[in-house]
Amino acid sequence: MSFGVPFRAVRGCRVANLSQQCSHGSVGLFVPPSPPVDPEKVKELQRFVTLSKRLLVMTGAGVSTESGIPDYRSEKVGLYARTDRRPIQHRDFVRSAPTRQRYWARNFVGWPQFSSRQPNPAHWALSRWERRGKLHWLVTQNVDALHTKAGSRRLTELHGCMHRVLCLDCGEHTARGELQERFEALNPAWSAEGHGLAPDGDVFLTEEQVRSFRVPPCARCGGPLKPDVVFFGDTVNPHKVDFVHRRVREADSLLVVGSSLQVYSGYRFILTAREEKLPIAILNIGPTRSDQLACLKLDSPCGELLPLIDPQ
Repeated sequence: MSFGVPFRAVRGCRVANLSQQCSHGSVGLFVPPSPPVDPEKVKELQRFVTLSKRLLVMTGAGVSTESGIPDYRSEKVGLYARTDRRPIQHRDFVRSAPTRQRYWARNFVGWPQFSSRQPNPAHWALSRWERRGKLHWLVTQNVDALHTKAGSRRLTELHGCMHRVLCLDCGEHTARGELQERFEALNPAWSAEGHGLAPDGDVFLTEEQVRSFRVPPCARCGGPLKPDVVFFGDTVNPHKVDFVHRRVREADSLLVVGSSLQVYSGYRFILTAREEKLPIAILNIGPTRSDQLACLKLDSPCGELLPLIDPQ
């Protein structure tokens, strides 16, 4: 599934207007089909949450598909099902200036739409659970900042956040919005037509479109810039991993929301929960790597089911 979309002007730059493909219709565009919500399953999840006093929740891409952000692995609608494109690898980004140029050009076009995405009822429900004292900690594998936008504070962004940029040489952090302004200043006449929308906010461009795109260096030291996220092939900061392990051991139950747990960076915490003999519940459309470890498995859209649960 690919989309050719019209341009719109932004400070002299002409970038693809993705709003038409990602407006109201996109709410369901990236959500895989699922059976109707089972009232009995809702009661079981309610009981699970009610009995939990120190609940740890881990979310994945499936919690954000209802906000119009696609995931990688969902049947029929994920990136892998819709296209033969694959996410950028950490080693390629670090070693190759042309790879960085290609990545940033695609991300520049997709950023206005990606950054404008808003929390859906699942994000708001988890934020409400935190305010009510039900949520001990929230761990997300997502990089879209939607939990932060919803007001979650007891939060670990396991794979970082696209709204921050990191210099690979000096480690300086800057806001992604500031970098967008620098892109616009360096590329006043550059134009490109984007096709499709990827999970991490970029779009698909041809090599010809990318060739003339200019990428600014770090304003502090002149080094190369990278989103402050964990690309495929990279590893999560060990201090962050240790921190989440401690939160899991403090918890008395674990709820997985919108993740197939195929990536080990998240799956490892399920193994820790099993070692600690914590009850595990999973809310995800489709099978996961840990279904056999769960005492409860639900196949429903996160934004439909979580608001039904009272965090009493």
